[in-house]
Parts: sequence; structure tokens; C-alpha cells
Amino acid sequence: MEVEMIRVEDPARAEARLSYWMAAVVVAATAVILASGRVRFGVGFAFGGALAILNYHWLRQAVRALLDAARARAPRRLILKFVVRYPLAFAGVYLFYRTGWLPFGAVLAGLFVPTAGVLMEAVIQVGSGLRSTY
Repeated sequence: MEVEMIRVEDPARAEARLSYWMAAVVVAATAVILASGRVRFGVGFAFGGALAILNYHWLRQAVRALLDAARARAPRRLILKFVVRYPLAFAGVYLFYRTGWLPFGAVLAGLFVPTAGVLMEAVIQVGSGLRSTY
């Protein structure tokens, strides 16, 4: 009986693509929203998406630093970014909620950009796995 091994794609490549997927979602969705004439909503979505991407990159940097066994201590700036991530996000969302400068729903929708990026990468991974089995 022969067992077939499914090739698992390199996680580093998938992680690198994730940033591109998130940026593509923000650009494409913002373009569609702006083309529909909803400028404030588009700007709010772009702001929420940018905040979510920044949050993701800071989290990724912190996790890499913590997993790096060569360093005894993580740099102070990295620790500061890790600690400030959620208060910054909450402050940004709260600012637009209270002032109404940008639609709250648009900013909130933009915060889900990393989820869309992960789903797009998941489709690629599943497709890659299905192609390698046949």
C-alpha cells in the first residue's frame, strides 16, 4: 500500500503573501466604494483597513521577537508597539464613533481586512493541496 504525501507549502511564503492580500483587499474595496460615490464610507474603510494592517504587522514583529531564541530581551520599542496595539485601535475607533467624522460602520468593516486576507490565503492553500493530491 502506497501512502501519498500532501505537499504543504512553505509557511513563510504564505505569511509573506498575507500582507499583499490584505493590501489588495483594502485597495480594491476602497476603489469600489469610492466608485459608487460613497466617499466618506470609502475613507472610513481605508482608515480601518490601514489600522488593522498596522496592528497585524506590529503583532507579527512582536511574535517573531519573542520566538527569537538568540535574544535575551526584546527591544523596548517592540514591547511598546505590542502594548499600544489595542489601545491605539480602540482610540481610533472610539474617535470616529464619538465625532462622526467618518462612518463608524466603515471603520469597523475595515478592521476585518486581515480576516479577508486569511480567507484568500486559505483558498490558495486548499487549492494547492487539492492539486498536489491528483
